[in-house]
Amino acid sequence: MTAQRQPAKIKPSQGSPYARIMGVGGYRPTRVVPNDVILDHIESSDEWIRSRSGIVSRHWASPEETVAEMSIAAAGKALADAGLAAEDIEGVIVATVSDLKQTPAVATEIAHRIGAGKPAAFNVSAGCAGFGYGLTLAKGMVVEGSAKYVLVIGVERLSDLTDKEDRATAFLFGDGAGAVVVGPSDVPAIGPTVWGSEGDKSETIKQTVNWDTFRTADVSELPHDSHGKVKFPALTQEGQAVFRWAVFEMAKVAQQALDAAGITADQLDAFIPHQANMRIIDSMIKALKLPEHVAVARDVETTGNTSAASIPLAMEKLLATGQAKSGDTALVIGFGAGLVYAATVVTLP
Repeated sequence: MTAQRQPAKIKPSQGSPYARIMGVGGYRPTRVVPNDVILDHIESSDEWIRSRSGIVSRHWASPEETVAEMSIAAAGKALADAGLAAEDIEGVIVATVSDLKQTPAVATEIAHRIGAGKPAAFNVSAGCAGFGYGLTLAKGMVVEGSAKYVLVIGVERLSDLTDKEDRATAFLFGDGAGAVVVGPSDVPAIGPTVWGSEGDKSETIKQTVNWDTFRTADVSELPHDSHGKVKFPALTQEGQAVFRWAVFEMAKVAQQALDAAGITADQLDAFIPHQANMRIIDSMIKALKLPEHVAVARDVETTGNTSAASIPLAMEKLLATGQAKSGDTALVIGFGAGLVYAATVVTLP
């Protein structure tokens, strides 16, 4: 009689019990673009832009400041801050919507050029929540054991996708890159992520023209600028709908992230929301009833909306300016096109 074959047993993974952010770095393009430059293309005023968004200036990348170049610069600073070498990195996650090369993922180029060897490397497309998605994936990799150290980069060249003649969005977007290194921890330092999507609102933030339209449409059917040239696809949004969603719904998500982490508002040291709009930030502060001692990131004033890059850039600035310090407890939340969102509580590096 033949013995019954026993089912194979898969060996369990062995990672770290917890994960933490070990270092942060950022890169802002050299060129600073004040509101006056924006006003060369739209009928508006500096006062109106400031009152609607809180934005005074933003950075726009030069042709040499590519998505990869900005990412490499930010990654180098994050690695130095973490006290690690590129060879230590076993995973590279790049959150972006503005790398115009469809494939291969720019994460692979970045991994190679920083000298990381052969890490897992991939892009994440989750709009302004992209950094939160990447951070959550990195935490999972460290805890699961598939990577000890993971580089998470949020990077955008949104100036490439900005319609300079669109009064509703021309002043909003900026360029830049922010990076963090995620690694093992003996204590919880990245809380549970509250994330999700609302695809029924996907039309509220979108690309003006799909790429395949350029293959199928007659040139006369494509949008043209004031000089008669065909417009490159750009980002557009239903401003009021997005504002209401962000103000009313994202405050609820932020509170859920606090609850999931077992943290109360008065225990926070810092609040780092996606830098979309100063009015949204102020509204969320009120809704969450944050105490005055909580340092609030307001990087949007001089950086604009940098989508996936905004949270790590704002985190770096809070730490660099002394408004927050290593070991502080911070609530971070990203939200944007999809519509998607991701919020968590972290210990700052």
